[in-house]
Amino acid sequence: MVHGAATRTGYGAGVDLRFLVARAQEGDRKALEELYLLHFDRIYGYLHVSVGNRHDAEDLTTQTFLRMLESIGRFRWQSAPFSAWLLRIAHNLAIDHFRAGRRVQAEDEMPEWDEGPSAEAEALGSIAQFGMMELIDRLSIEHRQVLTLKFFFGFGNSETAGILRKSEGAVKSLQHRALASLERELVRP
Repeated sequence: MVHGAATRTGYGAGVDLRFLVARAQEGDRKALEELYLLHFDRIYGYLHVSVGNRHDAEDLTTQTFLRMLESIGRFRWQSAPFSAWLLRIAHNLAIDHFRAGRRVQAEDEMPEWDEGPSAEAEALGSIAQFGMMELIDRLSIEHRQVLTLKFFFGFGNSETAGILRKSEGAVKSLQHRALASLERELVRP
């Protein structure tokens, strides 16, 4: 597989993201559509966990991709991958959502997936089976986001720090406090 490539079951296997992003920056509609399809599940899953309900997650996912369309020309390959850049956009929209005070109570249902289960969907499903989603929903937004980025999406400390615009030390501290909070909830009678 080409370095910097991403795969998706049934679509985009072996896609060179650098080439795809370059085509999208030149206005290639097909490339933009491919980027959308490759990243939709990850962005939606992150936002659903962050905001706690399907309706707001769908709206914020749409806004994320609109922002991608508006600003892809300014994207530059640096230390973070394209998916981290998209997750930063989603994160900023989620923060704006909370600042505007539009948070709705979390739904009891899990996100609906149109295609076969992605890794993110399977992770969310496993957590829901053990009642962990309820516990995670009790955490602060920062704790939920750190756990989501680190454990659901597999980002390292530096990538998570870049998305959240925090230092690596702050990410480690947030992760430690979030896990300690979950542990306290689990041992509570």
